[in-house]
Amino acid sequence: MRRVCDTAAARGVRIGAQVSYRDLAGFGRRSMDVPAAELTAEVAYQIGALRVFAESAGATVSYVKPHGALYNRAVRDDEQAAAVIEGVRLAGGDLAVLGLPGSRLLARAAEAGLAAVEEAFADRAYTPQGTLVPRGEPGAVVHDGDEVVRRSVGFAVDRSVTGADGVRIPVVARSLCVHGDTPGAAALAHRVRAALEEAGVVVRAFA
Repeated sequence: MRRVCDTAAARGVRIGAQVSYRDLAGFGRRSMDVPAAELTAEVAYQIGALRVFAESAGATVSYVKPHGALYNRAVRDDEQAAAVIEGVRLAGGDLAVLGLPGSRLLARAAEAGLAAVEEAFADRAYTPQGTLVPRGEPGAVVHDGDEVVRRSVGFAVDRSVTGADGVRIPVVARSLCVHGDTPGAAALAHRVRAALEEAGVVVRAFA
């Protein structure tokens, strides 16, 4: 965390806390039933830990994004979404919150007076309802780099994506995610940015 914060600060990159369930073995991608008060404290704790390293690098934490199972749970689970937002507030920061468009998480963020930032996923498949296809299902992760680039431009220019059933789905988003644990993610992110700029899209920080 310290190394990443130092590098981000040196390069002028915004730093965000990606908070999750305490699921180290499952990389935060297994759903857990965590009481609301406990989840609130855990979120605040994780933000606080990152803030120490960000501030030591002369930067700050600018936004919060739930990770994995917590991200998907907060789409529809109002109690868990509220607990995450309360954790952000407990951490003492007026931070932007990233989430899926139409999610309970973003609704709760807006109610709390926080900036609610809609996010799209360049390398994940979408259901007809506009949610992410669960990772355990075939085709949930898009591995074709050319397809990831096409989808990225589609999100920004057409405000839509082709769902798993082949039908176009409207997706209005301000932020685009390319997963960092995808092999070749850094090179892919460079390709995505180049394609966006070629399409006339201005790429800049939202927070």
